[in-house]
Amino acid sequence: MSGEEAAGGDAGATPPPAEQQQPQEAAQAAAPGEEGKAAAGAPEQEAAAASAPAAGRRYRALVLTGFGGYEKMKLQTRQLPQAEPSPGAGQVSVEVRACGLNFADLLARQGLYDRLPPPPVSPGMEAAGTVLAVGEGVVSPKVGDKVMLLARSGLWQEIVTVPASQTFPMPEGMSFEEAAAFLVNYITAYMVLFDFGNLRPNQSILVHMAAGGVGTAAVQLCKTVENVTIFGTASASKHDALKENGVTHPIDYRAADYVAEVRKISPKGVDVVLDPLGGSDTTKGFNLLKPMGKLVSYGVANLLTGQRKNLMAMAKTWWNQFSINVLQLLHLNKAVCGYHLGYLEGEEELLRDVVTKLIALYNQGKIKPKLDSVWSFEQVVDAMKQMQEKKNIGKVVLVPEAPPKDESKKAEN
Repeated sequence: MSGEEAAGGDAGATPPPAEQQQPQEAAQAAAPGEEGKAAAGAPEQEAAAASAPAAGRRYRALVLTGFGGYEKMKLQTRQLPQAEPSPGAGQVSVEVRACGLNFADLLARQGLYDRLPPPPVSPGMEAAGTVLAVGEGVVSPKVGDKVMLLARSGLWQEIVTVPASQTFPMPEGMSFEEAAAFLVNYITAYMVLFDFGNLRPNQSILVHMAAGGVGTAAVQLCKTVENVTIFGTASASKHDALKENGVTHPIDYRAADYVAEVRKISPKGVDVVLDPLGGSDTTKGFNLLKPMGKLVSYGVANLLTGQRKNLMAMAKTWWNQFSINVLQLLHLNKAVCGYHLGYLEGEEELLRDVVTKLIALYNQGKIKPKLDSVWSFEQVVDAMKQMQEKKNIGKVVLVPEAPPKDESKKAEN
């Protein structure tokens, strides 16, 4: 399951930065009430700060203050306990330049994402920035290096401290915005396609939400395999973009039955189905598989129907959830797999190997993150609406500082 489309997954496979900061920083992050006062600029605190011998550096963080609607996201000011970051042994401190918004962040706001610590907490599973300081024993990265970050949560902040093992070098020529759109989507797409899906030449695949972050990444990766037929679902307004990205047969899931549309072209069905939806769509996907076909479930996006948790939608999704036993699989010659990036915790070698392969594909020009739009921290609600209302084609990215006006609306790759 991925952070973008998962009820439990487009998460990083690592603990949240707030849990790995220096003790003073952790205490600071655990006191959002005090941070809120700092943001409001209370006179007593300003006076105390002025009299302090060595005021710590201030930085901003997006904080989920409770479960619910968009109003639960707040931009708060925090302060380092020292003048500059002081990471512990094996840690690095990074100045964040861009953050990825994933579907799981929307679910987390509603209390539907089980890998997020309880609020108040800073969300954010992936980011990119520049290394400010390194702790004892850290050989790589070095101060000044540009890195991508992967974590369970906590990266929607201007300064974060994480284990060095959670950082990955940015390829030369990659922007911070692209880097923030890279890890969660492409790791998820690669592993569901090749580790589970075993996609091979001359096969066919159904990619749901093909205009989203994971969907876009999956289609690009499909194109690295010879003669793959790609069926992709998205609203009709996105079909030109889907074709440009490599989708063979775009399907408007709102106006047509995608099962019937697939069978019109491929009566026997497809070899691989990527399912981020859950509920009855998993059953439909399984029934679309050819013999020896594989369905990979990596999310339950059908849970998200509005700004707040919808108990009716939850009940419907779970009631219609796909169920099958091993004997049935044996007789049908089909496979069902489940993927959740957030639960690959501790699998650092496995994930680093995947990222190495992905960076090589990026350097060869075979894959490239598609940015839908770039929004400042102050615009987090607008960014969330862009994704929740399914307006995006590609990745929605957050940046601490306001981007140029043309970028904030649409980032063209």
